[in-house]
Amino acid sequence: MNAPVFVDDADRQVCSTVPLNPVLHYMIKFQSLLATVSTVILSATATAKEDHNMYGWRGPLQNGASLEHYTNGKLDPTPAWTRDTHGRGTPVIVDGKVFSFGYRGEKEELIEHLACLDAATGKQLWEIAYKDFISDTVYNRYSIGSPCVDPETKRIYLLSAYGVFLCVDFDGKELWRQSLMEKIGRMTFPNSKVGSPIIEGDLVIIQGITANWGADGPAANRFYGFDKLSGELIWASTPGEIPPKDSSHSTPVLETRDGKRVFWVGTGCGNVVCVNARTGKPLLRHKVSKGGANGSVVLYKNTVIAIHGEENPDTSDKGRLLAIKMPEHFDAEQMVFDPEISPDKWKANEAWRAGVVAETSSPTLVGGHVYQVTEGGELTSLIADTGAIEWQLKLSNKNIHASPFYADGFVYCGFPSGQFFVVKPGDKSAEIIQEIKLEGQCLGAPIICHGQLYVHTTEKLYCFKINNSGITYDAAPLAEVPKVGPASALQIIPSEFILHPGDKRGFKIRSIDKNGFTVADVPKASWESFIPPTAKVKATLDGKFNDAGEIVAEPTAQQSAGAFKATAEGMTGTIRGRILAKPPFEQDFEKFELTEEHPADQYGDAYKFAYPPLPWIGARFKFDIRDLNGNKVLAKNFDRLLFQRAIVFIGTADMSGYTVSADVMTDGNRRSKSDVGVINQRYLIVLKGNANELEVSSNFERFRRAVPFPVKGQQWYSLKTQVQVNANGTGVVLAKAWEKDQPEPAEWTIKAETNPVHRQGSPGLFGFSPQHQMRVYIDNVKVTPNK
Repeated sequence: MNAPVFVDDADRQVCSTVPLNPVLHYMIKFQSLLATVSTVILSATATAKEDHNMYGWRGPLQNGASLEHYTNGKLDPTPAWTRDTHGRGTPVIVDGKVFSFGYRGEKEELIEHLACLDAATGKQLWEIAYKDFISDTVYNRYSIGSPCVDPETKRIYLLSAYGVFLCVDFDGKELWRQSLMEKIGRMTFPNSKVGSPIIEGDLVIIQGITANWGADGPAANRFYGFDKLSGELIWASTPGEIPPKDSSHSTPVLETRDGKRVFWVGTGCGNVVCVNARTGKPLLRHKVSKGGANGSVVLYKNTVIAIHGEENPDTSDKGRLLAIKMPEHFDAEQMVFDPEISPDKWKANEAWRAGVVAETSSPTLVGGHVYQVTEGGELTSLIADTGAIEWQLKLSNKNIHASPFYADGFVYCGFPSGQFFVVKPGDKSAEIIQEIKLEGQCLGAPIICHGQLYVHTTEKLYCFKINNSGITYDAAPLAEVPKVGPASALQIIPSEFILHPGDKRGFKIRSIDKNGFTVADVPKASWESFIPPTAKVKATLDGKFNDAGEIVAEPTAQQSAGAFKATAEGMTGTIRGRILAKPPFEQDFEKFELTEEHPADQYGDAYKFAYPPLPWIGARFKFDIRDLNGNKVLAKNFDRLLFQRAIVFIGTADMSGYTVSADVMTDGNRRSKSDVGVINQRYLIVLKGNANELEVSSNFERFRRAVPFPVKGQQWYSLKTQVQVNANGTGVVLAKAWEKDQPEPAEWTIKAETNPVHRQGSPGLFGFSPQHQMRVYIDNVKVTPNK
């Protein structure tokens, strides 16, 4: 068994020479097959040798159903093998290998891992392990998601709740990784739902709640299309409402419609949306919930079947299963959202509604039947054409996350109680065929591949054999590729970039047709600075393009951010980027002009302010710059309760070996104060107001050290911190605090030893104002190389 590989290198990328040939997977035939997707499972048996792997957790039809059939098949109740690992998701199986997302250990010893196992024996072939940092994950809610595998390159992709985005080859070599928390402001939440990436052509697509910079600064449920080979960003999309109500782990479902490759997915703002998978352009939005829409959808004929478990937008009832009508063609009106829109308009675009409730479980589609496990633990069968309930079978008292899986006439269901059922469905009733008791909670969907069933619990990964005397496979449906049209726009890769002073970089430019399909490479374009007409901050990047088409940041370039427009062959495209200084750099906020007006509200009088530095990740709508007793300072604002806990990154994820210092203060009194601090290499160093402590933490349940330190409201303190990394992978986080204008103490106030230590990470700022009661302030931020 290979030893686990611990990785902590952000944004490591390897550019591959594999050609960018589009590969279309998991799909339903365009037009004609859309009307008959429900019958594909029982279609003609494949006679030639075909690929029958499980590249994604929803299977080849993207609906939780298998294409396998067994002669004399029966599930063996005794596991073929087990693996002692915790998990809440679903493994995927490719070419005799199982790829599992799980975790092991407790408290400070807990690590997440992507493991590759031999499907026949469960023997570990390789593993990549990594630790949580600066997340809100609680109660060991890890690995609520699944990896996916690209059928073309056999690369494995995985996203964690705290934004570690991995690309690994089939032999376990990490090709690239990105820290999306530090790069695009991916936010974390206590529920820690992740979902799964998907592959579309040369793209790997993910989703999450992000608070990036500029126009993407407001927190929103966004989708991102990355080049699956290089990891470079091709597009970002915000198809829903702002702000979101929840973090969704709905996995996008692909199809071809109106000449486009599109995906349908639920969002954290309570919508089901349709997005052009090649460009990220939002095409349709349908409101289904006042909370989040977490379940993955299924496509049936010309409807999208979705479920949720929050309050309905038009009634006080909780949750429903519904079928949304899909248009033959998309138009601009389908993206209009008016908060005052009549609920009747939404209802008119629905084929049916059913009173079936599930907050995080997804439906399974088989023939003309929808199988759904409710939050009350009932397996429910509905007619896909009408939504009429055929039968309900009580299996357990509750269900969280886990979705049913169908194979060869049976539905397989797991529950948090550890109960696992094999059910034979009929038209009017269903029969329990087997019940197996599993160790731990079953929160992930089971999956079947080549006559073996895999199911993850919070204690083990199980593999059961389906004993049989032969396996046949239905032919997987193929997607018809729409014909590429004439070029109409430029697509520039990457669409977003970061430079340091003295850096330069080039771009790949290609033309695309109106539906987003690649037409040709474009060798050269002219460039000009571009300010979007809707930009709140009218800013330009302190860099210029050279004759080779590279953006250049001179050694004297200032911290800045902005966009550029490329023009070639009568077409245009835009990119945006940031210039961030390497240490040493500092910010005292005195040069900002307070020209914006903030109206009076329940928290105080009107005041003038400036937006935070544009290149900082996650600063907008969390902090603003205002006058405080004659000094300009960064203040935590109270505009959005979602941001009562606010993290801002002011550097890049690959930085290391630096010292962060800042002056900080909390409003309040002896009974009520807030928390304020800085970030150094993925550690929070915070003055805890109510606890009267100086605390060092990463995830507070995984790593936390604190010492007593009296914190007074309306008193400025100076903070200083650095991270020392030892050669053996251990380290110590050093921090000191003292009243501002007093001499700096010679000794560190706290020395927090850690094993392993985070070797790098962006510097940043932190503020936590519980329920917006007490404001926090930050000033005189400095980041300098360690001495």
